[in-house]
Amino acid sequence: MSLPIFPPGFLWGASASAFQTEGAVDADGKGPSGWDAFAALPGRIKDGTDTTRGTGFHARYREDVALLAGLGADAFRFSVSWPRVVPGGSGAVNADGLDFYDRLVDELCAHGITPAPTLYHWDTPLPLEEAGGWLDRDTAYRFAEYAGIVAERLADRVPLWITINEPAEVTLLGYALGEHAPGRTLLFDALPAAHHQLLAHGLAVRALRAAGADNIGAAFSHAPVWTAGDSDEDRFGAELYDTLTNWLFADPVLTGRYPDDGLAALMPGPVADDLKVISTPLDWYGINYYNPTLVGAPRPEALETFSGFAMPAELPFGIREIEGYEKTGFGWPVVPEGLTEIITTLHTRYGDRLPPLYITENGCALEEPHADDRRIAYLESHLTALRAAMDAGVDVRGYFTWSLTDNVEWTEGASQRFGLVHIDYETLTRTPKASYAWYRDLIRAQKTQSAQKTQSAQETQVVQKRNPAVEGAYAAPPE
Repeated sequence: MSLPIFPPGFLWGASASAFQTEGAVDADGKGPSGWDAFAALPGRIKDGTDTTRGTGFHARYREDVALLAGLGADAFRFSVSWPRVVPGGSGAVNADGLDFYDRLVDELCAHGITPAPTLYHWDTPLPLEEAGGWLDRDTAYRFAEYAGIVAERLADRVPLWITINEPAEVTLLGYALGEHAPGRTLLFDALPAAHHQLLAHGLAVRALRAAGADNIGAAFSHAPVWTAGDSDEDRFGAELYDTLTNWLFADPVLTGRYPDDGLAALMPGPVADDLKVISTPLDWYGINYYNPTLVGAPRPEALETFSGFAMPAELPFGIREIEGYEKTGFGWPVVPEGLTEIITTLHTRYGDRLPPLYITENGCALEEPHADDRRIAYLESHLTALRAAMDAGVDVRGYFTWSLTDNVEWTEGASQRFGLVHIDYETLTRTPKASYAWYRDLIRAQKTQSAQKTQSAQETQVVQKRNPAVEGAYAAPPE
């Protein structure tokens, strides 16, 4: 392994989400989610994949936990399906649904793997979505109730909690552009969805702690925004996009303020009071990183896209293609130095207010299921970039690759494969890829080197204690 050594205790993990893997959409009393309804609409899943099957994780979770154990993974980041636990979004709890996660946590613990549940990975219960979803303030309070329910059952065995995943994508793709569930096209009128997700996060942190949970964080998407040109219009577009996708979410959580008073004025409710809840201190902060974005002035004559989705011309910014880099199956540029850049930017921007970091998602989609050299190169280069940020003084405690297995990649269906393990969507057979073996060997080598480093340090300390002549020796005082 040519990678640098990560410190002892560094957490190695893999990730997944409920909608993308579980299947069993109507089993054991699960209610429908907004994503279930959205995916059932004609044409929404581009390749026609049946999303109701997922990867069969609900039935095969023991097989996937065994794969995690084979990796030597320290932790598994999965998501709890809100409508599986509380089918109506509020009210009656589905005991069978909660029991499933109880069994999953027990299985992980039995294999020495830390359970790291995400409480919201985009699958809003359909009754709440139909009542307004994240545009409705009440959804935040219902989410906090649900968080407390899950914690009361699992907090005795779960040492790492994630409240929400990527509220920026939910806001932009789900409520502003209509490309994801619930398919709303509100543009800037989608901002209440951002505020209510942030409020839900803050309320959930408090509900989790009240139920005995600790070590709580959230997973936010972050990436550098590069300016496409030198004009004032280009700079304005890039700065606005940077604010909307990065600082609109991080600033309230970490500083208790929105990054712009104008944006704060557009938020609903008692914003000042809400910000006190939103900024409830975290134990750690999660970063999902994939690639930078090149942004400039809008170009109505050109096709502007965000992650492959068409963007309305009336927006005050435009997305450009980043040239000169290898592309993933999604067409995303492979820019490992962007991970170093965004982490050090967060460190500089927030200083002591930035808690320890975890990389909660990082990986690449490749259309070919078994040609894995590119994925290995991607992971290796990004881990090297991560270590560079740590060497620059950023406190990073762990890394979760996305994802353990191939999964239903939202509107892309089965066409984009992120997994270390290949899924045959006809049979749901699991086949580890070359990247699985690479990650397994990486984890093993890192743990071996860390153990050797720790042992060497302990032996050095023993020698110093025995030799008072050594400067700074730990010689025992005379009796």
